[in-house]
Amino acid sequence: MKLAKRPVLTTTALAAVTAATLFGATAGQAAASQPARVDAPAALKVPDGNRLTGVFSAAGVQTYTCANGAWTLLEPAATLWAKNDRSHRPVALHSRGPVWVSTVDGSAVNGAAVANSPKTGTIPELLLKSTATRGTGVFADVSYIQRLNTHGGVAPTTACTGTDQVSVPYSATYAFYKPAK
Repeated sequence: MKLAKRPVLTTTALAAVTAATLFGATAGQAAASQPARVDAPAALKVPDGNRLTGVFSAAGVQTYTCANGAWTLLEPAATLWAKNDRSHRPVALHSRGPVWVSTVDGSAVNGAAVANSPKTGTIPELLLKSTATRGTGVFADVSYIQRLNTHGGVAPTTACTGTDQVSVPYSATYAFYKPAK
């Protein structure tokens, strides 16, 4: 009898899996996701003086590792696409940091959570403040990020041992803001 191991999807694996499909996205597709506003809980309101510059749908995993007998978040790994793109052409990757990197122009933004809004049965919605940006593309000068409309991604409630890891599927909407000029 042949035993199959369940693969754990890590940031590196996600990048490798999606790399072949990334060349179909264009900067125009990434820029096409600029609605006037998004619905967010009051606790996740972006401070005045910032404007919405992009909204992306995302799907991926939240990977948890066993630490001292409890599940602890190791890293997210997700692919983002323009919210209105029905073919889901990848335009960015989200990974540990947290960081979002454009697969179209190489720009990137790191963030740190400053507020959260819990939701039953799913990971919380978040407001993140940019801690660093790189490049001149879609993520250049991003000031805030909202993680909204979350589904799934919750750590297991079962006990764990040793170096166990588990990847839990999730989806969300990410909204990016830049300082108003």
